[in-house]
Amino acid sequence: MWAGSIGRILVTTSTVSRATQRWVLVLGAVASMMAALDTLVVATALGTIREDLDASLATLEWTVNGYNLSFAVLLITAAVLGDRFGRRRMFAVGLGVFVAGSAACAASGSVGVLIAARVVQGVGAALLMSLALTLVSAAFPAERRGWAIGVLEGVTGLAVACGPLIGGAIAEGLSWQWIFWVNVPLGLLAIPLALTRIPESFGSDTAVDGVGLLLVTGGALGVVWGLVRGNIAGWSSPEVLSTLGGGVVLIAVFAVWESRTRTPMFPVRMFTSRGFAAGNTAIFLTYAALFGAVFFYAQFMQLVFHYGPLGAGLRLLPWTLTLFFCAPIAGALADRVGERPIMAVGLLLQAVGMGWLALIADPAMAYGALVPPLVLSGIGVSMAIPTAQSAVVGAVEEGAIGKAAGANSMMRELGGVFGIAVVVAVFAGFGGYASAADFVAGFVPAVAVGAALSLCGAVVALALPGRAAAVPSPADTGEFAKVLE
Repeated sequence: MWAGSIGRILVTTSTVSRATQRWVLVLGAVASMMAALDTLVVATALGTIREDLDASLATLEWTVNGYNLSFAVLLITAAVLGDRFGRRRMFAVGLGVFVAGSAACAASGSVGVLIAARVVQGVGAALLMSLALTLVSAAFPAERRGWAIGVLEGVTGLAVACGPLIGGAIAEGLSWQWIFWVNVPLGLLAIPLALTRIPESFGSDTAVDGVGLLLVTGGALGVVWGLVRGNIAGWSSPEVLSTLGGGVVLIAVFAVWESRTRTPMFPVRMFTSRGFAAGNTAIFLTYAALFGAVFFYAQFMQLVFHYGPLGAGLRLLPWTLTLFFCAPIAGALADRVGERPIMAVGLLLQAVGMGWLALIADPAMAYGALVPPLVLSGIGVSMAIPTAQSAVVGAVEEGAIGKAAGANSMMRELGGVFGIAVVVAVFAGFGGYASAADFVAGFVPAVAVGAALSLCGAVVALALPGRAAAVPSPADTGEFAKVLE
């Protein structure tokens, strides 16, 4: 049985050519970009969608939450399906599901159909995000993996940060439907390329643990549902308490089940690895701070400086562009000196940048004063994201990379949902939208919480195991330009 499982791992990093590695990286980056972009792309188009579909604010909220729920809940399931049925095959299926969901979103004539289509999109996004990281991690050897993940996450981070900008620009210049139509040609082009350019691979353990799958899916659903509903239904409401509590109980039962079953879908012993545990905790805190910042920074530009959605997004470029350009460099540095110093310093820089922004935020301030802390925060998060993910997938054997990547992706999305829930609650407790001054009164403590989350992440990063410097790969940063060509 063991020999049969090994036989199904059709490729290893030593057999993958440089040309194939580039295809895997490009297609993984494109797919991750689409999935990440649609997390927040509708945020600045909600007003237009509400008017066009005659939707209430309560139902409109689910055009965002429906996507995030199915996306976050199914990430580990997606990794397990990839290990069992083939990572390339399920990646292509994810592209197909995402394209179908996007087309249904664009063609929807009612808010109910739009919400259902967004849930379908989220299913496809879970397959894309989880398997893109798995495929890239498996295609590149350990000494080049940090650089490759840096490229992947640079593109993904840029998509997350630019989602509101792109959504606002498309809604203003064309119509909100084009937010979704743009995914269709990209996805249709990527499907045949994925099937012909990416080698097939499987996980070392291809058994499907049905009970474990139901437990982890139900647990994640309860936790995510409680987090997204907390600020609306009330944190002490029976709905939120029961879903959060039920989710935590199911995850605890899942951990017990997986430690005792003969064919675990997710070996809990992974969490005994310092690299795996610390990397996942750090990425949770990193994305909690990042999503909170994405949620409020664009609003700050609009409500304090009175820019439109497009103008606000453009003035956030000092922050967002660093995610794209610095992440590959940070990943390459981590390949040479190890993840611990890069991640710890990166999260410390993000904490300083966000804390600086909280200290200077004022309704009468000039835009130029925001640029230095925005750049500092962007550099910091660009250092943290690829190194955390490299630490996680590097802490397990090659056959378990898929499960490690799935767990990491789920921790990332859970962190994002948690971060938005926390900063929105803090904002509501101190400020509001009545005026620019009222908004800043809530914005300052909300951003300060983001800084505190980043600082906690920096402390966690110190728990990562150190390692000897790897042999430098020739011209890693130069190859970034080749990937973009």
